[in-house]
Amino acid sequence: MLYALKKTKSDRIVDGILYGGLILFSLATLFPIYFVIIMSITPYTEVLRNGGFVIFPNVFTLEAFKTIFGSNVVPKALQVTVFITIVGTACNLAITTLLAYPLSKKFLPGRNIVLMGIVFTMLFSGGIIPTYLVVKGTGLMNSLWALIIPGLVSSFNMLIMKTFFEGLPNEIEEAAKVDGCNDFGTLLRIVLPLSMPIIATLGLFYGVNHWNAYFGGIMYLTDRELYPMQVVLRNMIVSPTVSQELAVPQSSLNALPPETIKMATVVVAIVPVMIIYPFLQKYFVKGMLLGAVKG
Repeated sequence: MLYALKKTKSDRIVDGILYGGLILFSLATLFPIYFVIIMSITPYTEVLRNGGFVIFPNVFTLEAFKTIFGSNVVPKALQVTVFITIVGTACNLAITTLLAYPLSKKFLPGRNIVLMGIVFTMLFSGGIIPTYLVVKGTGLMNSLWALIIPGLVSSFNMLIMKTFFEGLPNEIEEAAKVDGCNDFGTLLRIVLPLSMPIIATLGLFYGVNHWNAYFGGIMYLTDRELYPMQVVLRNMIVSPTVSQELAVPQSSLNALPPETIKMATVVVAIVPVMIIYPFLQKYFVKGMLLGAVKG
């Protein structure tokens, strides 16, 4: 029979300090998100009354969201971002899987050379200018594919998936081959259904990266119709007039402070990821642990 050890006074003090520190850390982490959401639904008079810093507003309004969705800029940017995220993540997972699965087989000829080349790219990259010249030379400039193809495979994610595949029992694949499955049939019917944790984990990595696409947007895109959400948000923050970025008359924004509109745009940019994450969380830790234990 196991007996619980009685905690001394010093143990309770240490526990109180640890829990207090964790609570303060959690509040410090959540407060910026709370502040952004509150500012996005705070009316202009409330903002002026509190000097631009509101924590507990007395009145709420959704006029900022009506304004940004009433313009064509934010909905169009949201459509572009959704397209990049869905198509880009699907392409990333497909190419990463097709690269990681054969490299997980130790009998593959030239496997070590390919792995050394992949690891080399993790340590040394071509840089911004050579990447820009490649994108320009391949005709991807001013195209949404410029935000997808250059980062089609992450070496780090590929190595995690390869390690996960190496941990799968070889007997399962051998049984599939005895039943007549070829390599692609084994991958599609046997390996992928068993690899949902790592696929969900890497899908979250790739998806968040595409959703937050910013640098590629300002590097490779000049057509404002193709700007993703993060580029539009950046332009709104640095622009002296929000109405110019939203392409709406200034008179329609007189009842709203620029900060409220900017915060509403930030909420639109972060809420989809916050909604999706809890559904993938159960796969997240499992996928990372299973894909990172073996060397």
